[in-house]
Amino acid sequence: MHSDLSSEREILALEIIRQLRGSGHLAYLVGGCVRDRLLGIIPKDLDIATDAEPGGITQHFPQSQLVGAHFGVVMVRRGRVQVEVATFRSEGPYSDGRRPDEVRFVKDPALDAQRRDFTINGLMEDPFSGTILDAVGGRADLEAKVIRAIGDPDLRFEEDYLRMLRAVRFAARFHFTIEMATFTAIRRRADCVRKISAERIRDEIVRILTEGDARRGLELLDSCGILEHVLPEVKAFQGVLQPPEYHPEGDVWTHVLLMLGRMNHPSPALALGVLLHDVGKPPTFRVAERIRFDGHAEIGAQMTRNILSALKFSNEDIEHVSALVANHMRFKDVQQMRLSTLKRFLCLSHFEEHLELHRLDCLASNGQLDSYAFVKAKLAELSSNELRPAPLIGGRDLLQAGFKPGPALGRALEAVATAQLEGDIHSPDEALALARSVLEQTSGTHSS
Repeated sequence: MHSDLSSEREILALEIIRQLRGSGHLAYLVGGCVRDRLLGIIPKDLDIATDAEPGGITQHFPQSQLVGAHFGVVMVRRGRVQVEVATFRSEGPYSDGRRPDEVRFVKDPALDAQRRDFTINGLMEDPFSGTILDAVGGRADLEAKVIRAIGDPDLRFEEDYLRMLRAVRFAARFHFTIEMATFTAIRRRADCVRKISAERIRDEIVRILTEGDARRGLELLDSCGILEHVLPEVKAFQGVLQPPEYHPEGDVWTHVLLMLGRMNHPSPALALGVLLHDVGKPPTFRVAERIRFDGHAEIGAQMTRNILSALKFSNEDIEHVSALVANHMRFKDVQQMRLSTLKRFLCLSHFEEHLELHRLDCLASNGQLDSYAFVKAKLAELSSNELRPAPLIGGRDLLQAGFKPGPALGRALEAVATAQLEGDIHSPDEALALARSVLEQTSGTHSS
């Protein structure tokens, strides 16, 4: 499916360029798609830069939409795919740290390249001849594996503070280094990330954690001075010692870095779960007969809710990730759990991510995978019907048997469900008998 969409997108992009050139305009692929193509990566999007102005673009392509008229951006759509077409432009100052105060359409592609963020994103390509237009030295930086701001890095970051996070993301994703002047400029104004909207910070953090080398991404956020401003709770991991018998690897920071380094194409939720699973350790650290973190999973789950809420994650995402944090310590007890408790645990939503987080947790600490192997074996052993059996009776059955409505009915049904999961009862009659026994121990709930 992905390759089909990529093919459709490329066909549309080539047609747009061909039509614009047929009308006497310049038109090239531009930016990240050129960078990715040169790196041998199939680009997710194809963008076009042209000297045609927005009105002319929409005339050529009736199924297009102005999405940024002031910036000369037109979205051309066909079926399932779309291609962004932007007019060459130069930009005035950015007084709000995000958007230019004025935009001037230009005819020279080199001027358009100068207003972009990093040299590796300032390349243009003639897709028919393969010729690369490089007015900013991006080709050399791609070969040298360097992230370098175009022109004065201080000005580039003043224009849009998010570019500092993007520099980290690209360096982590491609295993590039950040050029020293660019790195120094980021450190100088790292606190300016506080001026970026929570939603934009959220999206960059997720991409840093999921697009490539998440461990390197976190280390760069820290060395650039950004981490303490966007995730101070994670910065607090540094220097928090752990009991060496369980965590020979070192402090909480080292532990989390090792886990991030072992992730393999994680979902955003799993990546965030790995990052935050021990966020409750710094505030619960104490030394008794050994180092302890009493209640850190529960406290960490609440901290996770607060962190993700501040970053404007959806309620669904917040509950998903906080559940990963809240439950990560339960694996140590799986071999001693009652069968009903174990089955309920294995039926947690997104359990495969709980299990993967546990595996990573073990590999980044003492390496003991006994509980992981036990759970894998149980999952293979138990059928879906054994894990999630259809209820033998419901509340309506108890009412029909003459019991009065009330909280006791819920407790009786819970007892029945537990007995069913334990394998102690197997039929509606047995379930009803057990429910009657439970209810008749509760005052005022005798059947009439």
